[in-house]
Amino acid sequence: MSEASFDLVVIGGGPGGYVAAIRAAQLGLSVACVEKRGSLGGTCLNVGCIPSKALLQSSHHFAEAQHSFADHGIKLSGIALDLPTMMARKQKVVSDNTKGIEFLFKKHKITYISGEARILGQGQVAVKTASGEQPLGAKAIIIATGSEVAPLPGVEIDEKHILSSTGALELPKVPKHLVVIGAGVIGLELGSVWRRLGAEVTVVEYLDRALPLHDGEISKQMQRILERQGLAFKLSTKVTGAKTAKGMVTLALEPAKGGAKEELKADAVLVAIGRRPHTAGLGAKEAGIVLDERGFIKVDPHFRTSVPGIYAIGDVIGGAMLAHKAEDEGVALAEQLVGQAGHVNYDTIPGVVYTWPEVANVGKTEEQLKAGGIAYKVGKFPFTANGRARANGDMDGFVKILADTRTDQVLGCHIIGPSAGDLIAEVVLGMEFSAAAEDIARTCHAHPALGEAVKEAALAVDGRPIHM
Repeated sequence: MSEASFDLVVIGGGPGGYVAAIRAAQLGLSVACVEKRGSLGGTCLNVGCIPSKALLQSSHHFAEAQHSFADHGIKLSGIALDLPTMMARKQKVVSDNTKGIEFLFKKHKITYISGEARILGQGQVAVKTASGEQPLGAKAIIIATGSEVAPLPGVEIDEKHILSSTGALELPKVPKHLVVIGAGVIGLELGSVWRRLGAEVTVVEYLDRALPLHDGEISKQMQRILERQGLAFKLSTKVTGAKTAKGMVTLALEPAKGGAKEELKADAVLVAIGRRPHTAGLGAKEAGIVLDERGFIKVDPHFRTSVPGIYAIGDVIGGAMLAHKAEDEGVALAEQLVGQAGHVNYDTIPGVVYTWPEVANVGKTEEQLKAGGIAYKVGKFPFTANGRARANGDMDGFVKILADTRTDQVLGCHIIGPSAGDLIAEVVLGMEFSAAAEDIARTCHAHPALGEAVKEAALAVDGRPIHM
């Protein structure tokens, strides 16, 4: 095939890649995007964020119908799970989203190439497609190949009994006992799905608390809530091996700090210990691109790799492995390529755990502020004191705002509660404008609304909440 040339070739059609491609096209660049999966959207839309949220929503409705509707005067009988229909709905949600990106590519005249890309050097990419190898020329190349499931030594994923997050989204039946290895975001979300649908769920975590990267108070409170929902936790525990026989998995466990070994049996095991950068087959090292000791591509503050004209964004460069972080980097880089001042504020990237209640955070934790010697004030407000939360019957959790003692500038916010992932956006915006807690406290909030809890937490920073 003859070489096709573009201003920009994006390798990877996930949130970072497809957003970078769209923004670059909006700015007038000719753009091609190469994706080997066969559908756009990356891990997020195909086997991550979107399908997991679809199952979280469906399983939440199922659990509510079983346990909560009666409190609202809604009496039901004969409630039954139709798992094939639930899975089919999940897949339609995925399909509709991925097709939506294809539509946007056509709208912005972006060339979509289905195939596996390999970097040959500066300005040169070869794509292995179903019809042969296609050479591409580019003034700029963006690597946005994302991440893949991190393996656990001694525990081999087969996607039948020992699962990655991908396999856990496709189970044909509810397991009797699901063991989740890893008490992070993915483990707790998917553990919640299958617990709601009837599985016994045990979460095994190497560290001493659930959600170990979160604010300590949030971690403790969320673990208590999940235990009330039926999840069991084995903390400070190491998984050293796994054997599968007759449809059952036997895990070998031992205390993280050493001690007596034990076994744990399950008919399904989910390995959710994190993710690693995906660079296999890319030809990055051969092209002279420098990677760090963990396999992440090294970039400068402008996303430039060690090879001129080749850039990288998203999970493959490390930092918070979040779709919205990758999207912001894609927009910033596209704008930089045309001489604009694209920028990402890494101090205001929110994180959300889509359990119920949800967990959301932005900025610093109390532990980080203490370690940094920063004097801070705390304002907290519980959802038990929020009128809308009481009316909804969703009163678990609280809002916590951390502010600088001297300037009152908001340094962080941590929420457990209904719709926490939406409520955090107000604080993220405030922090983007260097807001003080008083700025949020003096902002009028609609009543009755869950957002009033954010205002009350901001008032509590100054010791003056109204409804507590």
